[in-house]
Amino acid sequence: MDAGLTHAVNGIILVTMLILALLCMLPPILEPPPARPNIVLVLADDLGVGDLGACNAGSRIPTPHMDLIASEGLRCTDAHSASAVCSPSRYAMLTGEYAWRTPMKKWVLGAESKALIPMGTPTLASVLQQSGYTTLGVGKWHLGLGDDDPVDWSKPITHGPCDLGFTHWQGIPASLDMAPVTWVVDGEVEAQPTESIKGSAHRRNGGGGFWRGGKIAPGLGHADILPRTIDTACAWIAEHAPADDPFFLYVPLSAPHTPWLPSDDAQGASMAGWYGDFVVDVDRGIGRIDRALQNAGVADETIVIITSDNGAHWPEADVSRFGHVANAQWRGQKADIHEGGHRVPFIVRWPGQLPSGRVSNVPLSLVDLMPTLARALRFDLPAEASPDGRPVDLLATSWDDRPIVHHSGDGMFALRLGRWKLIEGLGSGGFTKPKRVEPPEGAPGVQLYDLELDPSETRNVAAGHSDVVARLQRELDRIRGDD
Repeated sequence: MDAGLTHAVNGIILVTMLILALLCMLPPILEPPPARPNIVLVLADDLGVGDLGACNAGSRIPTPHMDLIASEGLRCTDAHSASAVCSPSRYAMLTGEYAWRTPMKKWVLGAESKALIPMGTPTLASVLQQSGYTTLGVGKWHLGLGDDDPVDWSKPITHGPCDLGFTHWQGIPASLDMAPVTWVVDGEVEAQPTESIKGSAHRRNGGGGFWRGGKIAPGLGHADILPRTIDTACAWIAEHAPADDPFFLYVPLSAPHTPWLPSDDAQGASMAGWYGDFVVDVDRGIGRIDRALQNAGVADETIVIITSDNGAHWPEADVSRFGHVANAQWRGQKADIHEGGHRVPFIVRWPGQLPSGRVSNVPLSLVDLMPTLARALRFDLPAEASPDGRPVDLLATSWDDRPIVHHSGDGMFALRLGRWKLIEGLGSGGFTKPKRVEPPEGAPGVQLYDLELDPSETRNVAAGHSDVVARLQRELDRIRGDD
């Protein structure tokens, strides 16, 4: 071989070695998405973003199971429920439409309210069902049942979860502190709520756990609901994992919403009182669901999502008493229009598709969940589905500002647009006093916060940014159809 050819060959070998070395330094390329992964969506009830150790290093509550899932997946720091209370938040998440577009008479439905979601409305469950999924739901519904108001429990339920996309459904009609307490199985109640129970005072007032008096099904206790929900979810995973069809399992927990009823094993496990101990039970229940996926051999082909319907009901008095910030650094609590009312934990694990330990700062509303999953799983949504939701790329490093709408427990609206947040009124609009405040003469009657400079919403800068107020108000009016 002549010297020139030898030199060329050596050059090719050197370049090849350099390329291989560089490839070894690159992060691993994620596998192509599986055809149809299973999906487990856990919606906690009143769980604060500051309750999780993964989201708040100073949490006084041990949450090792949720923390593990967060370490194995992605955690979103800027996730929001569409409302600071539960019924409209759940409606928006399941339909991709803001609940204030419906003729709701009150923001929080009762246990005997008629169905809120109109028949034929595309839901997350129905679009997945049409895409070949077995759709399962167990836990707290709280979106009304049937077409009677109040519900006639003696009749089959013909306008409930199984008429809105769920193959099977089990659970309670509404919040666990609402009567009647009964267990719904597909289209009927397991047992008529023929017995009565007296109400109980809140733990904060020395009671046994807050619930309203009223009817309850025989043999069913408030403390039974969370364990039964977890048991049913785990059994369904074992039953449906071997099937050819993928499953969507929706687990809207009844906890840590009142009544705070931690199990004997959980009592004293946290440093945040009865509430913190109940969160421990929630975390352990999620751990059991995760183990069920592992035991069934489907964890690697399952998307797991953990979030909450709104912020924690945790006033400043509880923060001072326990040194625990259930809503992290965010102002306010459940029902409030401030960030603590609607900024929620959001964790998603998808092995082979999402890098482990990733933190995303992309703004996300739960109203975006349906189109986000549709894009990730590459299936088309019906034209009328998710009118208010948009697909979100949680792996994006930059994104266009897009408006996100929230409302409080009494209907005070807010619009988030980039760094700015406009609140259409003064006060909290929720549980924190004062709920509503009349503006001083000549002063703006709105709140404007620069969340980039003031994430805790301590300085209302509306008076100095009238142009921003006007721009955001126009955008809010446009979205609501007020213009």
